[in-house]
Amino acid sequence: MTARHTLAICCLLGVLLVAGCLGPEGGTRSSQPSADRTVDTPAVGTPSETANATLDVHVIAVGQATSILIVGPAGETMLYDTGHYDTDGEAVLDYLGEQGIDRIDHLVVSHSDADHIGGAGPIIDHYESERAGVGTVHDPGLPASTQTYGEFLAAVEQHNVTRDETHEGDAIGFGDATVSVLGPPVPYLDNRTRNENSLVLRLGYGNTSVLLSGDAEADQERYLVERYGTALNATVLTAGHHGSYSSSREPFLDAVSPDRVVISSPYDSEYGHPDETVLTRLTARGIPAYWTGTHGTTTFSSDGETVTVRTQDRDPIVATALRSGEPFRPGATDTSERRETLGDGPDQYTRLVGATDAIGPRQHLELTRIRADAPGDDYENPNGEFLVLRNTGQRPLALTNWTVHDSIGHRYTFPETTLAPGQRLTLHTGSGVDNATHHYWGEPDPVWNNDGDIVLVTTPDGYPAIRQSYD
Repeated sequence: MTARHTLAICCLLGVLLVAGCLGPEGGTRSSQPSADRTVDTPAVGTPSETANATLDVHVIAVGQATSILIVGPAGETMLYDTGHYDTDGEAVLDYLGEQGIDRIDHLVVSHSDADHIGGAGPIIDHYESERAGVGTVHDPGLPASTQTYGEFLAAVEQHNVTRDETHEGDAIGFGDATVSVLGPPVPYLDNRTRNENSLVLRLGYGNTSVLLSGDAEADQERYLVERYGTALNATVLTAGHHGSYSSSREPFLDAVSPDRVVISSPYDSEYGHPDETVLTRLTARGIPAYWTGTHGTTTFSSDGETVTVRTQDRDPIVATALRSGEPFRPGATDTSERRETLGDGPDQYTRLVGATDAIGPRQHLELTRIRADAPGDDYENPNGEFLVLRNTGQRPLALTNWTVHDSIGHRYTFPETTLAPGQRLTLHTGSGVDNATHHYWGEPDPVWNNDGDIVLVTTPDGYPAIRQSYD
């Protein structure tokens, strides 16, 4: 069925679809968005009554590319992007095979760049020839004059796979979960550039959601914020354009307000992804991040109330500390392990807003004082700036391998250290000999900005224990 046919059917059935095409059922096209169109909050699916039913989002480690497998509560499948052209889809096919995926109900191409559509042709060939096939291919309709794009079109035509040109306002039927299409609009944005017209999807299941942003950059992010505002809110955000400087801008992050961000790029990205400015933005907002470059394939499983995160490697999740982790080799078959659960329960690590703007897990550690402006010349007196931490609990607190960060990535790691109940510890910026109550960072220059900064203290696994800003 062509996009024009889909549009016609939606118009004919308009009376029956007055609830809007952003609802959980149906994949028909809505009418073209107009300037005065009222945009509803993207729909949220109803948790399945099936025991242990989850919505699983697998961000596959595919190097400098993107490929995300989504499995619905009743086994529905979607593949959002297909990796890089230079692997012919092998890494993605291997992972789909490991997960026992016999059919791809929806193959979504966010846009036609080679690092997003690279494996599409071979994957379609494989599933149509040797598996149970591909249901529908969705793409935004902007072509590329590349061999990779040609192979994609050839595979669609050869196997007579249904292809739907998909835009804002459409919905993709996905059982008890919802898939709302938030972009690109009609007409296209930014002179039809491919990145700025990525297919942006919001997956909803119960009280949880995941926002897939493709390679959306500043213009599409601006459009999304203006169109949807805080309705963009999501539990998990996939960072646009592999964590590039051109994406994950402040207004967009503030509107989405994600609990976690996941970035798809290799540790040694030739483009410097993720950009340090983006990592600083995330840290400044207290948003931990996962990165396929260090954590490997990262999976988010939602039961409608909580989201469990699994990774192949255990590395820091403080955004500005991501590069301190060990590089992960794409294609490695390390077993995924549970890292955390977001939501209700004793092991939650969701953000907790308070007088100190602290974020979990709750530890009996308190930042009682910070002196950012040392007496005299800051550069001549680095030990004159310091912060004071206190164990407020009833038991000794081991701080060994905990870290202290500022907003731009300076990092101090505690050596073997234990605080007795009620004990205070002063961390000086300069050099000296550590003792039970005073530690020394060893920095030759000041760390804490006199006119405002953020103090972030994290556990050895990278979970934030304290986040406190000052002016």
